[in-house]
Amino acid sequence: MQILLIEDDRETAEFIRKGMLQSGHQIDLADNGNDGLDLASNDSYDVLVIDRMLPGLDGLSIVRTLRSMEIMTPTLILSALGDVDHRVEGLQAGGDDYLVKPYAFTELLARLQALVRRAQPEQTNTVLQVRDLRMDLLKHKVTRAENSIELLPREFTLLKVLMQHADQVVTRTILLEKVWDYHFDPQTNIIDVHISRLRNKIDKGFDMPLLNTVRGVGYMLHDPEAT
Repeated sequence: MQILLIEDDRETAEFIRKGMLQSGHQIDLADNGNDGLDLASNDSYDVLVIDRMLPGLDGLSIVRTLRSMEIMTPTLILSALGDVDHRVEGLQAGGDDYLVKPYAFTELLARLQALVRRAQPEQTNTVLQVRDLRMDLLKHKVTRAENSIELLPREFTLLKVLMQHADQVVTRTILLEKVWDYHFDPQTNIIDVHISRLRNKIDKGFDMPLLNTVRGVGYMLHDPEAT
């Protein structure tokens, strides 16, 4: 995803920026409403993340201006104002989603991905493939080089997340939330154990390993011979 973040709080902006880069996305930053509007109206982004309260031009005014210019880039509004009236006001201004602070980074990322999917509904693949590794989501079947691979349910989910983000680093935090539904670090080696088992099943006996560890960050499923 190509993301524009308009956020004046430096700590928050840096937290989001690092998380998006670690997740394999590109992100531009603006720390005030006027600069943010200029970027949003002149550049092409997949999704916008706009803080509601900004110096210069406030977030809702940015969204209203963009919509009046017929710029319909999917937009998520961030705000500490979380009652129903404030959320309704944000959506009526032209926002596509509204996330109340504080929030988990993985929820922010998931909401942005949902907004982008909604704008591109044709992306409904039921078969995932990386090199000769193939996953059929409907048949719940995994093969490599046409050899069947038997996976436990958790291993299947883990591999699905990695294949859905092929050639992108998937952080440990994202894996904990998407695969185990943990919204905290359990301080165990649960990910390492499952990654080891999964690697043994999909890479052992093949000349080209696909599952890579990105030290200190997470994991990536990658075909090294892909162009």
